Amino acid sequence: MKFIKAFWNRLTTPSKAAAGLVLFLGFTGGLLFWGAFNTGMEATNTEEFCSSCHAPIVAEIKETIHYSNRSGVRAICSDCHVPHNWTDKIVRKVQASKELFAYYVLDTIGTEEKFQARRGHLAEREWARLKNNDSLECRNCHEFEYMDFSEQGPRSVQQHSTALASGEKTCVDCHKGIAHRLPDMHGVEGWQ
Repeated sequence: MKFIKAFWNRLTTPSKAAAGLVLFLGFTGGLLFWGAFNTGMEATNTEEFCSSCHAPIVAEIKETIHYSNRSGVRAICSDCHVPHNWTDKIVRKVQASKELFAYYVLDTIGTEEKFQARRGHLAEREWARLKNNDSLECRNCHEFEYMDFSEQGPRSVQQHSTALASGEKTCVDCHKGIAHRLPDMHGVEGWQ
């Protein structure tokens, strides 16, 4: 009994060196975890990572102005499909982990035929996400407040100065297919 009491006293009153060691190990472990976590987050934001499952889509982007243009500014997959602020990015990454499960375990889009069969559903889901967040990823690069209407065509000026400015519509309402070919939406529930 005396031994247990002495052991308990030792645990509840650690020396300064032991407390310092525990704090140091906790801090070091936290830094290592954060570094590994951040490295993993960044690795999953690369075009190479995205093309490992979405090769047909990544190939399409190479034909658009988002990939090659006179200014040399290029958007990659994560610029448009991963929120830029940290908390929303974490939520999107958790959602994407379910998509990895569907790809690798359920094999839902593992072939070109399977991908094309699910493409309408995938596009509809992504458009809904962009609609719900007011096309936030578009607005990270295309700031409505700085658009020069004098450089736009009459139809664009009309749309941007009314529906978009009033909040009635968001970027994805009119610009579906801006970086990807529009999928065949026949058979997608709710599509007209």
